[in-house]
Amino acid sequence: MTLPMNPSRQAISDAFLADEETATAGLIERARLSPGERAGTEALARELVQRIRTTRDKRSGVDAFTQEYALSSEEGVVLMCLAESLLRVPDTATADKLIRDKIGSGDWARHRNKSDSTFVNASTFALMLTGRIVKLDSASKWDFEGIWKKLVARSGEPVIRQAVTLAMRILGRQFVLGRNIDEALKEARGWIKQGYRFSFDMLGEAAYTRHDAARYLESYRNALAAIARAEPDMEAPVFERPSISVKLSALHPRYEWVKRERVFAELLPSLVALGAEARKANLGLTVDAEEAERLDLMLDVFEAMGEAEPLRGWDGLGLAVQAYQKRALPVINWLVDYPVFTRKSGTDTSYLACARALLARRNEIFPQFATHNAHTLSAIQVFAGGRADFEYQRLHGMGEALYELYRDVKKPEYGGAGTRIYAPVGTHEDLLAYLVRRLLENGANTSFVNRLADDEAPIDEIIADPVAQLAAQHPRRSAIIRKPVDLLPGRKNSSGFLWSDPMISAPMIAEMETSLRTPQRAAPIVGGEERKGTGAAVRDPSDRCRTVGEVVEASAADATDALARGHAAYESWDRLGGSARATILERAADLFEKNRAHLMMLAVREAGKTLPNALGEVREAVDFLRYYAERARTLFDKPTVLPGPTGEENELSLHGRGVFACISPWNFPLAIFTGQVAGALAAGNAVLAKPAEQTPLIAAAAVRLMHEAGVPANILHLLPGDGPRIGNALFGDARLSGVAFTGSTEAATSINRALAQRNGPLATLIAETGGQNAMIVDSTALPEQVTRDVIASAFDSAGQRCSALRVLFLQDDVADKMLELILGAMDEIKLGDPMRLDTDIGPVIDEEARANLEAHVTRMTREAKLLRKLAVSPDLANGVFFPPHVFEIASIGALQREVFGPVLHVVRYASDKLGEVCDAINATGYGLTLGVHSRIEETADFVRARIHAGNIYVNRNQIGAVVGVQPFGGEGLSGTGPKAGGPHYLQRFALERTYTVNTTAAGGNAALLSSEQDGI
Repeated sequence: MTLPMNPSRQAISDAFLADEETATAGLIERARLSPGERAGTEALARELVQRIRTTRDKRSGVDAFTQEYALSSEEGVVLMCLAESLLRVPDTATADKLIRDKIGSGDWARHRNKSDSTFVNASTFALMLTGRIVKLDSASKWDFEGIWKKLVARSGEPVIRQAVTLAMRILGRQFVLGRNIDEALKEARGWIKQGYRFSFDMLGEAAYTRHDAARYLESYRNALAAIARAEPDMEAPVFERPSISVKLSALHPRYEWVKRERVFAELLPSLVALGAEARKANLGLTVDAEEAERLDLMLDVFEAMGEAEPLRGWDGLGLAVQAYQKRALPVINWLVDYPVFTRKSGTDTSYLACARALLARRNEIFPQFATHNAHTLSAIQVFAGGRADFEYQRLHGMGEALYELYRDVKKPEYGGAGTRIYAPVGTHEDLLAYLVRRLLENGANTSFVNRLADDEAPIDEIIADPVAQLAAQHPRRSAIIRKPVDLLPGRKNSSGFLWSDPMISAPMIAEMETSLRTPQRAAPIVGGEERKGTGAAVRDPSDRCRTVGEVVEASAADATDALARGHAAYESWDRLGGSARATILERAADLFEKNRAHLMMLAVREAGKTLPNALGEVREAVDFLRYYAERARTLFDKPTVLPGPTGEENELSLHGRGVFACISPWNFPLAIFTGQVAGALAAGNAVLAKPAEQTPLIAAAAVRLMHEAGVPANILHLLPGDGPRIGNALFGDARLSGVAFTGSTEAATSINRALAQRNGPLATLIAETGGQNAMIVDSTALPEQVTRDVIASAFDSAGQRCSALRVLFLQDDVADKMLELILGAMDEIKLGDPMRLDTDIGPVIDEEARANLEAHVTRMTREAKLLRKLAVSPDLANGVFFPPHVFEIASIGALQREVFGPVLHVVRYASDKLGEVCDAINATGYGLTLGVHSRIEETADFVRARIHAGNIYVNRNQIGAVVGVQPFGGEGLSGTGPKAGGPHYLQRFALERTYTVNTTAAGGNAALLSSEQDGI
């Protein structure tokens, strides 16, 4: 999609990943307080802090709680974990296990009666479970670990479970004004009488299904109607009336930039209608800020709402702006005309700069400042210059003492601004994610709420001017948080970008489309020269009528010629040394990034990759080149000195084995192709690169770039074409030192047998094959997170990943709820042209792949229960598309082999059968990837110890292994190892040679004799 790039939106895009030193320098000048402003701010802030500390009873329960259980304490972390998961666990066995896992590790006694807050002590008592449950002698009274078993034995786990659940509910009630809007309005009456205003937030996280989105929309409509009935005053200015905050991701299951057209067609009309209802009732409506990557879409939606006829000219439409983003100030400028800061002082300075900008435009904007920080509040009061045409906001349950005292000092009728309370409304189930965010924000050591409650924190530090602090800091970027390019030690990280930034994505797509206007060709490249021959068409799997280029296949003679050249040349390449080879590989990585648009376009049109996956393909290839370059310097540059007796020197050096055939698959036609080739080259070998028959064009482009980078022509050869023909020419030849292969288990077995049958040196085989990959989900897992990770793991890349999820194990107690969410989210998936940003799933690779998948689902439809099958649009008839399927099966044993495509199988299991689940997974013989979703560490540890899998992922998806971070490879039927992208990979391509010298042969150990140590 191409959008106009107006200057103000360009400024927002430019600020997204702007250099922090430059960005903060500009903000310091905008936010700097004059001497008079600083004095006024400090005086008010000091008065507020001192009075808060002398009126402890005014401190809210949550303020006290987050101080007592700060995230710097183990108990604070435990509480956050429990708050996030306990209330959603339906089965008692898992709830008890979760409590044991978390509570058993905490030292709760040290918090008892340490606070003046009844709320804190009530929660602590419920968590300590002492006194009311069992009598303890004084010696053992607070030895929690020592008495845990005694508590369970005497009281039973149900009593303990009830007590801990009570603690979580006590905590939850502090953050939520009411379980529904009527209850919230009733609770708000007392505050309203005191002059406070309210913004009601109907709790709910991002919707994953249309049903959830419709439910959230209805809750907003009901809330507006209820507020209008309770507060019927139509004469007051809208800024003095209640308002409602709307989270757009809760109102649409695909609220993403790449789905912009769909969002505008489906969500915008509902938002305009909601806004019209709010306008009619004289109530404000604020669009809540969300994740950074949604900002551009939010601004587009907000602009369209303001231009809609029912809302045009309405002052009640608001937008939340996050001051911690580097884009905050440009967003404010647009409103009237690591995309975050890494230091707290940087965030506070940005906030003050934004406050100045908003207060300067009060004729056009009614500013609302959300803060619990006394210095920020005081600075805004000073900036306002005695005017009160703005308001403050605080969260319900937090900052109560600060705002009560502010209103006492600066009464609204004498120049003080109004205060609005942001009040969440919802059940405990909807509260969980919100609660964790609040605990994280306010339990952090840098939080003003936390520091204010700490009597040992000096007032001068609490009210210090953040602008002056930031100006004095050098560097202004936190050294703890690395820049993305420096994230990985020893090498530069691959370059990426956000497709959600239209100022970047639109030009990139245009460049990609231009790159394929010239004819694309792949042919055998032997000795640096392309062989001639009759070309065959290479067609786009998303539209078989579209020709991407042509390929000339290698003959057996081409293969043996390349082998001979490589065998004659490899020793000179090996002698070049690790550092020299590393420099060449790093040049190749730079060339890959320089030609990123072209490589991405080939990945899309030749391999059917979606745009995000095409970018990931190039990045992974670049990471392989740079990682293996770093490993080559470390392992191959100098010999390793080994110990020995005096008078003897021992060294171990690594050398290339000779010539490797690198046989790569079509599902990662650049990344795995490059990884195999780079690994063999880095270790000092010559390479015969055999790409998949379906994807020769991108392999040819990669080889040309590696030659351009300096890889000698006789060291790297390209052999596209028929696998058996090329294999038969090579595998029996003793000059071939080894094979690196990624593909099916059956093909790897055939290669292994062919190599074993030849005469001559034993060849090396490095094989990475498939997997019957599973994910285990228990009842503590967050359903929304499971849904997101299951959809990505099973269906991303049309399920054509070695690591893709094939079998999902769901605990019986939550299976129905999980499946409802997963199947609903699945309905929102779009199959289509992978060149379109809004496409989620592209084609499978060819007709053979589709036929295999169709045969499998035919059998499953007959033998299992079909839960969902998506449709394929008729306009995709020219492509090789296969829709996602979900089947419920009785056991993983029902699957005969790996199914390489978008087919997910679901198995239910009982919570006490986890060991049997692990054994069943092991019984398949595969061992590639495994996912675990559980909030219980004991469960994750049990699975890790029991299951034989190369890559285990906990509470995340199980695809997208990062080079050097998650080395990838399996065991059993899933491969030989060592892991690709790991520290031991290059050694498998190498020979070891030991060199020993008797230094006494010439008459003695000269070094020993020349030693100046006493006695020698």
